[in-house]
Amino acid sequence: MFALRYTAVLILIAAGALGFFIYKTSTPSYQANQGHYAFKLGLDLSGGTELIYDADVTKVPAANVSDSLTALQSVIERRVNAFGVSEPVVQLEQGGALGNGTHRLIVDLPGVTDVNQAIKSIGETPTLEFKLVKPGFEASTTNADGTVNNNAFVDTGLTGEYLSSASLQFGNGTGVAATAPVVQVNFNQQGAKMFADITDANVGHALGIFLDGQLISAPTIQQKIDGGTAVISGNFTADTAKSLATNLNLGALPVPITLDSTESIGPTLGAQALHAGVIAGVLGFIILSIFMILWYRLPGVVAVVSLFIYSLLMLTIFKVVPVVLTSAGIAAFILSIGLAVDANVLIAERMKEELAGGKETERAIRDGFARAWTAIRDSNVAHLIAAVILFWLGTSIIRGFALVFGLGVLISLISAITISRTFMLALGLNAQSGVGRFLMRSGLRK
Repeated sequence: MFALRYTAVLILIAAGALGFFIYKTSTPSYQANQGHYAFKLGLDLSGGTELIYDADVTKVPAANVSDSLTALQSVIERRVNAFGVSEPVVQLEQGGALGNGTHRLIVDLPGVTDVNQAIKSIGETPTLEFKLVKPGFEASTTNADGTVNNNAFVDTGLTGEYLSSASLQFGNGTGVAATAPVVQVNFNQQGAKMFADITDANVGHALGIFLDGQLISAPTIQQKIDGGTAVISGNFTADTAKSLATNLNLGALPVPITLDSTESIGPTLGAQALHAGVIAGVLGFIILSIFMILWYRLPGVVAVVSLFIYSLLMLTIFKVVPVVLTSAGIAAFILSIGLAVDANVLIAERMKEELAGGKETERAIRDGFARAWTAIRDSNVAHLIAAVILFWLGTSIIRGFALVFGLGVLISLISAITISRTFMLALGLNAQSGVGRFLMRSGLRK
């Protein structure tokens, strides 16, 4: 008995700590300074920048266009994330959607209102090219003003389309010290064959590596390289080698893209939508609480307390993970509150049946929770399956809804099965106690 009551008190103390944390990290000044635990809002609530790119698929076989565009979308998402932009939304408009057969990439960057900063983060023409240095031009690959001497290079046809990955390594190469930083480059199957042919025919010559038209490295080919893996060595520091690997990865786009238009946009729903969502959530919580208390009395109070702790847990997860909140995410959170009550209703009804059968309060509570578990489990598994399907097949906006919804289902299981059960047992351990008699007379009795 003492252990259960002690556990219940600890849960209340922890809930108070979570509430204080949420309050302190949700003040206007904290949000304005974008502290680490501030709520992260999506483009529809915080405003931001939209960039529209044209994707050039003229050199891509028709059968590979769809896969190439999907890969392009994935690369751009990783590229933006690498620059710390919060939860970008990257969407494709494929050929025919605009009526002119073009393919466009639409990038929404929440919270970024500086268009130039957004363009810099992605790169206006992020293409990677490998070009041979003409014999005799090794010392004149750049002009006096620092620009690239294009007459010194010959195009090889090897581009970022054929690059799989690049990474920082130490001592991975012939004649390279064990602690020397190098860059390991991996090509796909077609790129591996092209690279082997290029290196076989040009041993001793320099191979220029260009990113966005700028020469970033010009290593000398030492031997024919088979297998699709090459090592770039030189007078690298760990930082310069890591920077080169990053540039190679960021330039490895399946198809080239060019910036078509930019737009700095305000919130589509903005402060009014956010305010309306908060009001809807609070009113819904209050109405739900009143219903539960009037219908189930003390068990209803326990359910409301558990529901409040559930909300605190969800808000804490939003801040700590963090989860980027959009209007769809807020809707999922409000919906999950209703689903969290569902488990408490099932438990209360099962306990009512156990008490009606003449069982003592403690036994009725334990059996009620145990026998309600099957229905609660099946219901929540169905909800989780729906969330997984939405997250797997949906767009970025739908995925945001599915993520919040799935988290809500999991946390509601904890609040209903663990927190509610602890409180009920702590309050009604003995059918002869004052609380036990109240339970017998309250909403759990028919």
